[in-house]
Amino acid sequence: MKEKIEIADYAQTITKALPKGILLNTQGEKFNSMVIGWGNLGTTWGVPTFVVYVRENRYTKSQLDRTGEFTVSIPLDKPVPKIAKVCGSQSGRNVDKVKETGMTLEEPEALHTPGVREYPLTLECKILYAQRQELSALPKDIRASMYPQDVDGTNPMANRDPHTMYIGQIVEAYIIK
Repeated sequence: MKEKIEIADYAQTITKALPKGILLNTQGEKFNSMVIGWGNLGTTWGVPTFVVYVRENRYTKSQLDRTGEFTVSIPLDKPVPKIAKVCGSQSGRNVDKVKETGMTLEEPEALHTPGVREYPLTLECKILYAQRQELSALPKDIRASMYPQDVDGTNPMANRDPHTMYIGQIVEAYIIK
């Protein structure tokens, strides 16, 4: 069962949970979920949006580019340690994260990407716009701390690559009961 919500009523819950790690979910070749700590909840072009940032070499990025949609799953309490660990450190290219974590997928209402029951506050988002960052346009201190070039970019935890920003229109918002 799902309880539809007004996004504004949960804005503080979402923004407090984000730096602790929420889930960005995609459904392409298979379901994939990754922990994100950056994002924005707001209004863009007169519609409610959630903005996510995904690095260039991530499996999630290839799925976003292929499907044009995502869900965001937010815990109402604390992140589930096993889900946070696996989805925050392993690539969906190599791991079946549903099997590894035991997470429960919940059928979406409007799109094709499921939510995660263990992280019940769910936003279904259709991508309206995507833009790759230009690292040279960032302040030097942010470039140095967030995009160091002396690391191997193929490692799932590498942070040298720029992000692509995806602005997703929130088409459904609910709590999985």
